[in-house]
Amino acid sequence: MGLHTPTLLVANALVMSLSGALLLYSWWRGREERTLLWMGALLLLAVPGIIMNALRGMGFDYVPIILGNIILLLATAMHWTTMRVFAGRPLYWPGLLAGPLLWTLLCLWPTFYDSVELRVPLYSLLVIAYMLASASELWRSRWQLDVSIAPALVLMACHGGFYSVRLFLDPGAPLGASSSSAFFAVVVIESMLYAVGAGFITLSMVKERAEAHYREASLTDALTGIGNRRAFTQAAQQLLERSAGEPRRLALLLCDLDNFKQVNDRLGHPAGDWVLRRFAEVLVQHMGPGAVFGRIGGEEFACLVEAEHGEALALAERIRKDFSASVREQGPLSTSIGIATAAIGGLDLSRLLSLADAALYQAKHEGRDRVVLSELQVQLNEVGQTERRRRFR
Repeated sequence: MGLHTPTLLVANALVMSLSGALLLYSWWRGREERTLLWMGALLLLAVPGIIMNALRGMGFDYVPIILGNIILLLATAMHWTTMRVFAGRPLYWPGLLAGPLLWTLLCLWPTFYDSVELRVPLYSLLVIAYMLASASELWRSRWQLDVSIAPALVLMACHGGFYSVRLFLDPGAPLGASSSSAFFAVVVIESMLYAVGAGFITLSMVKERAEAHYREASLTDALTGIGNRRAFTQAAQQLLERSAGEPRRLALLLCDLDNFKQVNDRLGHPAGDWVLRRFAEVLVQHMGPGAVFGRIGGEEFACLVEAEHGEALALAERIRKDFSASVREQGPLSTSIGIATAAIGGLDLSRLLSLADAALYQAKHEGRDRVVLSELQVQLNEVGQTERRRRFR
């Protein structure tokens, strides 16, 4: 039993209409992701092109040959533009209009207009070119997109591959016979499957990127741009687990800004926000690769670094001095820092925080603007020094 091409064309138009409408609705709900707007628009635009191609052999050949194919080529070019928009690149109108414009100009040439053997290869080549351009947009941005682009690349490769095969297997059917052409029916089915796949995959990529952004936002302190308490806790726990073989090489620094409330009350919240951002910048400047740090409270910051107690003390002193020098004009601002090392606190993050907090409290009690090592660490150092003295007696 043969495939009834007019029925397939109707089904194709209905499927594309529904897919396009749903994508536009998804865009309308948020109106932020223009990728869905472009994909929905191109699917809806393709519908009149499909309908015009169904009018082959009815006495007005210019409608399917010129208008119908121009619309379908424009929709294909919009797929490339959709990928550019998704990758964050600007519209490129010459590229968008190049294919449809080339088709229009060639249709003014009678030899091309009257030759299906010329039209089919050119149409196929233009589709292949736009698929290659679409795939290249995703590939060149693969590291920035943070989404899985493999399904989209596979779909584009299949669509471009189909039209590559069409170059050799479809000799083209006369307009009056196109509705009964077996290969034309295959073209209709393939375009319908591609439309559904393109719409679904594009929506999936948009959703995946939105989820990644929300996940990143949930782990980022909105004011300073560094990790928040949740991000610090997760990353610090992972670092502790990876460092199970060398627990003595880790130190936790707990920093609290001195006199922050007075400055905030006297100069206003904008000034206070600036101070917090400035301290975060100082931390970023001093944290080496592999360090974990974040804002875990109002004016409290925590850092977990790979360092012994002596290195941690030197690092904390540099942070304290650099911050004080950078905010001198804002008033009596400074920072107190308490330090606890894994040599005394082990790999328990809660215990490290508790020991560092006790050291921080001691720094505040002794007059602020200073770095204090955990009392247990000091005792451990004294024991070590005593042992060394005994050994050299």
